Amino acid sequence: MEKKRTERRWLADEAATLALGAELAEALRAGQCVYLLGELGAGKTTLVRGLLRHLGHQGAVKSPTYTLVEPYEAGGVHIYHFDLYRLGDPRELEFIGVRDYFDGHALCVLEWPQRGQGMIPAADLTVTLAVEGQGRHANLEWADGR
Repeated sequence: MEKKRTERRWLADEAATLALGAELAEALRAGQCVYLLGELGAGKTTLVRGLLRHLGHQGAVKSPTYTLVEPYEAGGVHIYHFDLYRLGDPRELEFIGVRDYFDGHALCVLEWPQRGQGMIPAADLTVTLAVEGQGRHANLEWADGR
């Protein structure tokens, strides 16, 4: 049976969300898959921005809501940022060659992964963001019990 380790973090503001993204950049590696869960506006893309900036990406980081995936190369790592919010059916991922993205050579970060169920690999890390007042709670669940 697979072990899981969970932790809960309070993110008081955008800077704290960016800092968590930077921290995750240190802990993650190519070949892993990260699920980002949370309602619209919960901070999922901000978290990805923090991760990418920490790895050295200087350009814009936007949610790939209409393109489904945005590729980056930062810190010597290929990173694919998916946003499956507008996906009508998980099988639509076949049209973008989804299997090629999960070849073990890239870090894949997915917003709205539940919409791709059955077509994407299991998560190595699931981050659930929930708005609470002016801040957010982040629940991190590592699949390997780290």
